[in-house]
Amino acid sequence: MTILLIGIALFLGAHVFATFRGARNAVIERYGLETYKLAYSLIAATGLGLIIWGFGLYRANGLIQLWEPPHWMRHVAMPLVLLAFVAIASRRAPPGRIRGWLRHPTLVAIKAWALAHLLVNGDLGGMILFGSFLAFGVYDRIAVKRRGDEGAPRLPAFTRGDAIAVGAGVAVFALVIVLHPWLFGVAVIPA
Repeated sequence: MTILLIGIALFLGAHVFATFRGARNAVIERYGLETYKLAYSLIAATGLGLIIWGFGLYRANGLIQLWEPPHWMRHVAMPLVLLAFVAIASRRAPPGRIRGWLRHPTLVAIKAWALAHLLVNGDLGGMILFGSFLAFGVYDRIAVKRRGDEGAPRLPAFTRGDAIAVGAGVAVFALVIVLHPWLFGVAVIPA
């Protein structure tokens, strides 16, 4: 569990630091933007690697079950994960109405993904991992609002970008459903 916690601290710590614009700008001014980006990327990538490794070790050593999620909760979680994939796809697709509705699609994706996984994982490691990402998503949304960043503009009509976001989101969602047992050791749809 220690490796998982260190990974979460590094990964989310790098992201939280970026929200402190004064400190972030001071580091950029002192060391340069490229050095900042390199350090940020290395810290975040190391954290992500430690999260993956640490969560794998935690799962291999046996889950610490805190509660047993009801079976029907997966029917709530799956649409949330689908929303997360469509939201993240809308971030990369051409501008569309979906992105404008969400304002900050990456943060919506993080929160939807984390909440979905909290609903279906009743173990300590899962609660810590997904709970920390959900808490970060909420924190960062507040930080973005305080900075005055209104996010993506609202568009009056659906666009080609919306079709791309929905298509890509659904395609990746379906692929993850199929590959989830091999990637993460847990079947989303029981046999």
